[in-house]
Amino acid sequence: MNSSTATTLHSLPRGFRAVVMGASGGIGSAICNHLKADPHVGDLVELSRGHNGLDLLDEPTIAAAAEKLSQTKLHLLVCATGILTVADHAPEKSLREIDPDIMLHQFRTNAIGPALVAKHFLPLFDKRDRSIALFLSARIGSIGDNRLGGWISYRSSKAALNQIVRTTSIELSRTHPQAVIAAVHPGTVRTRLSNPYSATHPTVSPEQAASSILHSTDNLTETGTFIAYDGSTIEW
Repeated sequence: MNSSTATTLHSLPRGFRAVVMGASGGIGSAICNHLKADPHVGDLVELSRGHNGLDLLDEPTIAAAAEKLSQTKLHLLVCATGILTVADHAPEKSLREIDPDIMLHQFRTNAIGPALVAKHFLPLFDKRDRSIALFLSARIGSIGDNRLGGWISYRSSKAALNQIVRTTSIELSRTHPQAVIAAVHPGTVRTRLSNPYSATHPTVSPEQAASSILHSTDNLTETGTFIAYDGSTIEW
């Protein structure tokens, strides 16, 4: 990807530092590709279990990664992590299929892990400049938009993430008034996570999703929101 096809983040200061969690995943790697081609980016840090041992289920690895970056201020944080299935268990179709171990793993990965990322990385934001934190959520995590039921563990873990994002935005606004935090639905993206369930939904490539997400959030001014990749608001 070259600079003519990348999405440039004009709202952040030139030379800004970006951190992407889940950089080896489909959406995470696509976001990294766009940021590498953005002439405004001064430093891009790619974090994942495969690249450097970052494990959202292991807080010391998150704390250690943040500590390594503590000498320089951060302006963009993207948490592009999450799981839909655990140990080949498909999403539940009814209450009868709930497995407490599977549900716990969903919550640890989709909600608790991102909460720990916020705990250790958001204090690195520059208090003087605009900064953005994006946490990949899912429209299916909307309580108000739930009209089909099912997928109980995944839905509820993403709903928990949305609450974490909203609550965190309130706290951070007191010390970082220019910070913007959002839960973002990326759409149905052609990745390993969604491929088995994408036959009935229009899909986009990871690169298209990444471009839309970065463009929409570059224009975002309100913190603590739940939005789709195109910038439209999703009800909680």
